Amino acid sequence: MTAILSDRFLDRLARARSVVAFTGAGISAESGVPTFRGNQGIWTKFKPEELANLDAFLSNPSLVWEWYSARRKVMGEVQPNAGHLALARLEQSFPSVTVVTQNIDNLHRRAGSKHVLELHGNIDRNYCMGCGARYVGDEILFKEGIPQCSGCGGLVRPDVVWFGEMLPLDQWDESVKAIESADVVLSIGTSGVVFPAAELPLYGKRHGAYTVEINPEETELSETMDEVVRGKSAQVLPELVKELESRGVGKQTQKISRK
Repeated sequence: MTAILSDRFLDRLARARSVVAFTGAGISAESGVPTFRGNQGIWTKFKPEELANLDAFLSNPSLVWEWYSARRKVMGEVQPNAGHLALARLEQSFPSVTVVTQNIDNLHRRAGSKHVLELHGNIDRNYCMGCGARYVGDEILFKEGIPQCSGCGGLVRPDVVWFGEMLPLDQWDESVKAIESADVVLSIGTSGVVFPAAELPLYGKRHGAYTVEINPEETELSETMDEVVRGKSAQVLPELVKELESRGVGKQTQKISRK
């Protein structure tokens, strides 16, 4: 089924210089990333809130780490889908394209997007709670199942935002700045119920951006958007890129950048 892309949407996008894509779990689900509450054997016995919080980690770091290791393995086995790849390709068509994501799976970067802001962290990164040392992948030392810093011996935790924690200030501030200066804001695969992130498309609209939701289902943001495109991102976004390229949008941008 072909998504319906209005002339108004395409015209606004074709004239844009700054585009922000605000993405949620929906775009990752199309790659096969299980939802936070997916059926994963032993982990069905625990509520996410019982594991994804600081108190749980401090009281039983080996259990929480085992859960995140299982999640990291699953996310590492899936691949960026056509929606992720289309967003990366959009960078060829506009002077500024920013991806603001609530996802921790690193799929946008793996797809080739260069400017990615991660509001909830990245499951591929870790850091020491004692000295702040950064670790990637399997660099961490374990003692009796507990991840320890090779420098100070402190606990090493996933670099993700847990329940009860604030969003990383640098990522939030950059996201707000990008949204407020955007000509077009695309809200993709997000339910619009996780705050404060869900406020970002509204920030864009208040600052004059044309806001478009791309989602197969109605969300809390639907009524506030300037336009809604019903469909999966892996279908809609490649069609959008194809339509823009047929209008010569990418070629126009390349000419401008050479001047």
